[in-house]
Amino acid sequence: MKSTLLSIIITIFTINSYSQTIIVKDSLQSKNSFTIGILEGGGSLIGADIEILLIKKFGIQFGAGLVGYGAGFTFHLKPSIRSSFISVQYWHQGIGRSFTQSVVSANFVYRGKKWFTFQIGLGATLDKGPVWPKETKQLPVILTYAIGGYTPI
Repeated sequence: MKSTLLSIIITIFTINSYSQTIIVKDSLQSKNSFTIGILEGGGSLIGADIEILLIKKFGIQFGAGLVGYGAGFTFHLKPSIRSSFISVQYWHQGIGRSFTQSVVSANFVYRGKKWFTFQIGLGATLDKGPVWPKETKQLPVILTYAIGGYTPI
């Protein structure tokens, strides 16, 4: 687990060092963002995500929190880190003996002009862990959501 987390951090800093900005309509804008909130970071109770735009509208996202992690691909509706986007994400909720489930989901992520963000989507459970209640039936499709704040970095 430590080596996976270290690899994610190194990847983020490497990509981040190539370029901090992109040119959109003759102005410089940030190419990266930081999000923190409830069920962010792979569906963590409290988590954080870092998003990096690779080209104008496409990016990648990595996150972690209390207790979980996730990653995904993003497609922005406008060529700006501040725009809303559609994403495909992997959420891993829980680690080790606290593992609950892993989910792949498609989400719509709303981003306000200043700082507010929330997401809602549908996901499919890939795996259940030891914390999953045995008497609870797993639905084939689940609702995924998160709410928080973001800032370009």
